[in-house]
Amino acid sequence: MKTTDWRLLNIRLNLFAASNTNVTTASELSGEMKTYYSDYLIDLAEPELVHDQFGQKHPIPKNGGKIIEFRKYDSLPKATTPLTEGVTPDGQKLKMSVLTSEVKQYGGYIELSDILLLTAIDNNLVQATKLLGSQAGRTLDTITREVLAGGTNVQYYDGSVESREALTYTSKEENHNLTVDCIKRAVRFLKTMNAPKINGDYVAIIHPDCTYDLTNDPDWMRPHEYVDTENIYSGEIGKIAGCRFVETTEAKVFEKKGAEQRDVYATLVLGDNAYGVTEISGGGLQHIVKQLGSAGTADPLDQRATVGWKATKTAERLVEQYMVRIETTSSFTSEGE
Repeated sequence: MKTTDWRLLNIRLNLFAASNTNVTTASELSGEMKTYYSDYLIDLAEPELVHDQFGQKHPIPKNGGKIIEFRKYDSLPKATTPLTEGVTPDGQKLKMSVLTSEVKQYGGYIELSDILLLTAIDNNLVQATKLLGSQAGRTLDTITREVLAGGTNVQYYDGSVESREALTYTSKEENHNLTVDCIKRAVRFLKTMNAPKINGDYVAIIHPDCTYDLTNDPDWMRPHEYVDTENIYSGEIGKIAGCRFVETTEAKVFEKKGAEQRDVYATLVLGDNAYGVTEISGGGLQHIVKQLGSAGTADPLDQRATVGWKATKTAERLVEQYMVRIETTSSFTSEGE
């Protein structure tokens, strides 16, 4: 952190520590301080937002109600009729459909006592903001993940299994673990649906337990082996079969659903514009500080301060054909056994 950043933090702590301070409400913080802490919280939350990386980003509607619109356009038909010399053909109309989604609020906070703020050696405001940033990121990521995990295109193992309950794990030699063939089949489906690629490839969101099974394949490509090493996604671990992999422990796991009572893992394979999400910047995610005494008669001895976050969020699947959920077992359970 820059020297100027620490100076801001020290100023902020002094505001908390001064027992006779006249600054008692969050609204009296300087604009610079508000911006600093809001940006700091967003920076801490963004690394957790793996599932948000590949969706259309839409700003939070301000003074526009709770409903946000996601628009998608239908492809134009082939123009196979020859043109007539000197005759202007009829124009074509854009066909647009609108999906609406209701934004909802989420949030959390930590209460700090006056004694803790006055006597603690550690910078508790900074530590609280770090923890809250992580909580906000994981919360918002899970909201998007659950929407994506509800997609209608499901491939159980390599397509030879008909249901989640039929997925089995007998041994490392006999199982329904994630394989290169599973990925190739999902990629083939997206290609047949003419799903657009994301920067030249499809993207898969994968759990570390499934990574263990998949990366044993000798055809696996790691990020440092790419031709393009500059545009690596957050959490990216490698590429195979025209699909780049982003790893996260927040990938969807259906606990103990297989016939052998093994966890079932969802690997999401995505094309571009498959889904949309609201942005966390621009009012989507806020850092909120209430100083000692700001509660008025509810805190008559100025004993409690709080720091928290609040976010407005929604996610929506836009084109079902542009995403596939592969469900498999793994050599491990989600607990690492």
